[in-house]
Amino acid sequence: MAMKRHQSVDAYMENQTQWREELEQIRKILNSTELEETVKWGAPCYTIDGKNVLGIGAFKSYFGLWFYQGAMLSDKSDVLINAQEGKTKALRQWRFDSKKDIKPRIIRQYVDEAISIQRTGKIIKPNTAKPLKLPPELQQALAKNKRTAASFEKLPKSKRREFADHIADAKRSDTKERRLKKILPMIARGQGLNDKYRNC
Repeated sequence: MAMKRHQSVDAYMENQTQWREELEQIRKILNSTELEETVKWGAPCYTIDGKNVLGIGAFKSYFGLWFYQGAMLSDKSDVLINAQEGKTKALRQWRFDSKKDIKPRIIRQYVDEAISIQRTGKIIKPNTAKPLKLPPELQQALAKNKRTAASFEKLPKSKRREFADHIADAKRSDTKERRLKKILPMIARGQGLNDKYRNC
Protein backbone atom coordinates (compact mmCIF):
# COMPACT_ATOMS: atom_id res chain seq x y z
CA MET A 1 0.00 0.00 0.00
CA ALA A 2 1.32 3.40 -0.91
CA MET A 3 2.61 5.62 1.89
CA LYS A 4 0.84 8.67 0.41
CA ARG A 5 -1.44 10.19 3.02
CA HIS A 6 -4.86 11.00 1.59
CA GLN A 7 -7.24 13.50 3.12
CA SER A 8 -10.42 11.58 2.29
CA VAL A 9 -11.53 8.07 1.40
CA ASP A 10 -12.62 9.36 -2.01
CA ALA A 11 -9.10 10.67 -2.62
CA TYR A 12 -7.65 7.32 -1.53
CA MET A 13 -9.90 5.47 -3.97
CA GLU A 14 -9.10 7.84 -6.83
CA ASN A 15 -5.41 7.10 -6.34
CA GLN A 16 -5.91 3.34 -6.73
CA THR A 17 -5.19 1.96 -10.18
CA GLN A 18 -5.16 -1.81 -9.71
CA TRP A 19 -7.84 -2.61 -7.12
CA ARG A 20 -10.13 0.43 -7.15
CA GLU A 21 -13.30 -1.36 -8.31
CA GLU A 22 -12.81 -4.14 -5.77
CA LEU A 23 -12.16 -1.72 -2.91
CA GLU A 24 -15.25 0.28 -3.84
CA GLN A 25 -17.30 -2.91 -3.67
CA ILE A 26 -16.03 -3.66 -0.16
CA ARG A 27 -16.51 -0.01 0.80
CA LYS A 28 -20.16 -0.25 -0.20
CA ILE A 29 -20.60 -3.24 2.13
CA LEU A 30 -18.96 -1.41 5.02
CA ASN A 31 -21.01 1.73 4.47
CA SER A 32 -24.18 -0.34 4.75
CA THR A 33 -23.30 -0.93 8.42
CA GLU A 34 -23.32 1.42 11.39
CA LEU A 35 -19.56 1.94 11.08
CA GLU A 36 -18.30 5.47 10.55
CA GLU A 37 -16.03 5.92 7.55
CA THR A 38 -12.99 8.06 8.15
CA VAL A 39 -9.33 8.45 7.21
CA LYS A 40 -6.48 7.77 9.60
CA TRP A 41 -2.88 8.20 8.51
CA GLY A 42 -4.05 8.65 4.94
CA ALA A 43 -5.98 5.40 4.50
CA PRO A 44 -9.62 4.30 4.98
CA CYS A 45 -10.57 3.31 8.51
CA TYR A 46 -13.95 2.30 9.92
CA THR A 47 -14.80 3.10 13.51
CA ILE A 48 -17.57 2.87 16.06
CA ASP A 49 -17.80 5.17 19.06
CA GLY A 50 -14.42 6.55 17.99
CA LYS A 51 -12.71 3.17 18.22
CA ASN A 52 -10.96 1.53 15.26
CA VAL A 53 -12.76 -1.61 14.07
CA LEU A 54 -11.24 -2.30 10.66
CA GLY A 55 -9.43 -0.83 7.71
CA ILE A 56 -9.21 -1.51 3.98
CA GLY A 57 -6.31 -1.13 1.61
CA ALA A 58 -4.56 -2.17 -1.56
CA PHE A 59 -1.15 -3.75 -1.99
CA LYS A 60 0.71 -4.85 -5.12
CA SER A 61 -0.47 -8.46 -5.12
CA TYR A 62 -3.69 -8.22 -3.11
CA PHE A 63 -6.29 -5.99 -1.52
CA GLY A 64 -8.00 -6.61 1.73
CA LEU A 65 -9.46 -5.90 5.13
CA TRP A 66 -7.77 -5.90 8.48
CA PHE A 67 -9.53 -6.16 11.79
CA TYR A 68 -7.96 -4.42 14.75
CA GLN A 69 -9.21 -7.08 17.18
CA GLY A 70 -9.27 -9.82 14.56
CA ALA A 71 -7.79 -12.45 16.87
CA MET A 72 -11.07 -12.36 18.81
CA LEU A 73 -13.21 -13.15 15.75
CA SER A 74 -14.55 -16.70 15.41
CA ASP A 75 -13.23 -16.84 11.79
CA LYS A 76 -15.72 -19.53 10.74
CA SER A 77 -14.60 -19.32 7.11
CA ASP A 78 -10.91 -19.62 8.07
CA VAL A 79 -9.84 -16.57 6.06
CA LEU A 80 -7.91 -14.47 8.58
CA ILE A 81 -4.13 -14.43 8.81
CA ASN A 82 -1.58 -12.91 11.13
CA ALA A 83 0.69 -10.95 8.81
CA GLN A 84 3.38 -10.71 11.50
CA GLU A 85 3.33 -14.02 13.29
CA GLY A 86 4.93 -13.85 16.69
CA LYS A 87 4.67 -10.06 16.83
CA THR A 88 1.06 -9.07 16.22
CA LYS A 89 -1.37 -10.28 18.86
CA ALA A 90 -4.70 -8.73 17.86
CA LEU A 91 -4.56 -7.56 14.24
CA ARG A 92 -5.71 -9.98 11.54
CA GLN A 93 -5.84 -9.57 7.75
CA TRP A 94 -8.28 -10.92 5.19
CA ARG A 95 -6.60 -10.88 1.80
CA PHE A 96 -8.26 -11.04 -1.62
CA ASP A 97 -6.56 -11.38 -4.99
CA SER A 98 -9.58 -11.22 -7.30
CA LYS A 99 -13.06 -9.76 -7.45
CA LYS A 100 -14.65 -13.21 -7.24
CA ASP A 101 -13.21 -13.59 -3.73
CA ILE A 102 -15.54 -10.89 -2.43
CA LYS A 103 -18.48 -12.58 -0.69
CA PRO A 104 -20.70 -9.76 0.64
CA ARG A 105 -22.75 -11.93 3.01
CA ILE A 106 -19.67 -13.47 4.65
CA ILE A 107 -17.85 -10.13 4.86
CA ARG A 108 -20.92 -8.62 6.54
CA GLN A 109 -20.93 -11.46 9.11
CA TYR A 110 -17.31 -10.77 10.01
CA VAL A 111 -17.90 -7.03 10.21
CA ASP A 112 -21.00 -7.45 12.41
CA GLU A 113 -19.04 -9.71 14.76
CA ALA A 114 -16.17 -7.18 14.88
CA ILE A 115 -18.65 -4.44 15.80
CA SER A 116 -20.13 -6.61 18.57
CA ILE A 117 -16.67 -7.31 19.97
CA GLN A 118 -15.80 -3.61 19.94
CA ARG A 119 -19.01 -2.81 21.80
CA THR A 120 -18.02 -5.19 24.63
CA GLY A 121 -14.89 -3.12 25.21
CA LYS A 122 -12.70 -6.22 25.23
CA ILE A 123 -9.30 -5.75 23.60
CA ILE A 124 -6.11 -7.73 23.24
CA LYS A 125 -3.27 -5.63 24.55
CA PRO A 126 0.30 -5.93 23.21
CA ASN A 127 2.82 -7.62 25.45
CA THR A 128 5.16 -4.88 26.64
CA ALA A 129 6.45 -6.64 29.74
CA LYS A 130 9.66 -8.09 28.33
CA PRO A 131 12.68 -5.78 28.38
CA LEU A 132 13.63 -3.94 25.21
CA LYS A 133 16.96 -5.07 23.80
CA LEU A 134 18.43 -3.24 20.82
CA PRO A 135 20.56 -5.17 18.33
CA PRO A 136 24.15 -3.84 18.05
CA GLU A 137 23.59 -2.58 14.49
CA LEU A 138 20.70 -0.36 15.57
CA GLN A 139 22.59 0.83 18.67
CA GLN A 140 25.56 1.87 16.52
CA ALA A 141 23.38 3.62 13.94
CA LEU A 142 21.56 5.62 16.62
CA ALA A 143 24.84 6.51 18.33
CA LYS A 144 25.98 8.21 15.11
CA ASN A 145 22.92 10.45 14.91
CA LYS A 146 21.81 12.20 18.10
CA ARG A 147 18.68 13.68 16.54
CA THR A 148 17.45 10.30 15.32
CA ALA A 149 18.37 8.76 18.68
CA ALA A 150 16.30 11.42 20.44
CA SER A 151 13.33 10.69 18.17
CA PHE A 152 13.72 6.99 18.89
CA GLU A 153 13.55 7.57 22.64
CA LYS A 154 10.33 9.56 22.22
CA LEU A 155 8.59 6.62 20.49
CA PRO A 156 6.37 4.33 22.58
CA LYS A 157 8.13 1.19 23.78
CA SER A 158 6.01 -0.96 21.49
CA LYS A 159 7.21 0.93 18.40
CA ARG A 160 10.84 0.88 19.53
CA ARG A 161 10.50 -2.88 19.97
CA GLU A 162 9.15 -3.28 16.42
CA PHE A 163 12.22 -1.51 15.00
CA ALA A 164 14.58 -3.56 17.18
CA ASP A 165 12.93 -6.84 16.14
CA HIS A 166 12.94 -5.79 12.48
CA ILE A 167 16.74 -5.49 12.51
CA ALA A 168 17.37 -8.46 14.81
CA ASP A 169 15.22 -10.75 12.64
CA ALA A 170 17.38 -10.17 9.56
CA LYS A 171 19.74 -13.10 9.06
CA ARG A 172 22.26 -11.47 6.70
CA SER A 173 24.37 -8.40 7.38
CA ASP A 174 23.43 -6.82 4.04
CA THR A 175 19.75 -7.27 4.90
CA LYS A 176 20.31 -5.59 8.26
CA GLU A 177 22.07 -2.71 6.51
CA ARG A 178 19.28 -2.34 3.96
CA ARG A 179 16.65 -2.34 6.70
CA LEU A 180 18.57 0.24 8.70
CA LYS A 181 18.65 2.60 5.72
CA LYS A 182 14.89 2.24 5.45
CA ILE A 183 13.96 2.69 9.10
CA LEU A 184 16.32 5.48 10.21
CA PRO A 185 14.38 8.18 8.28
CA MET A 186 11.14 6.74 9.68
CA ILE A 187 12.51 6.98 13.22
CA ALA A 188 13.66 10.56 12.60
CA ARG A 189 10.09 11.44 11.53
CA GLY A 190 8.65 9.83 14.65
CA GLN A 191 6.92 7.22 12.50
CA GLY A 192 6.40 3.64 13.64
CA LEU A 193 7.44 0.70 11.48
CA ASN A 194 3.89 -0.60 11.10
CA ASP A 195 1.88 2.63 11.33
CA LYS A 196 0.52 2.19 7.81
CA TYR A 197 -1.10 -1.09 8.86
CA ARG A 198 -2.05 -0.17 12.39
CA ASN A 199 -3.57 3.25 11.82
CA CYS A 200 -5.43 2.83 8.63
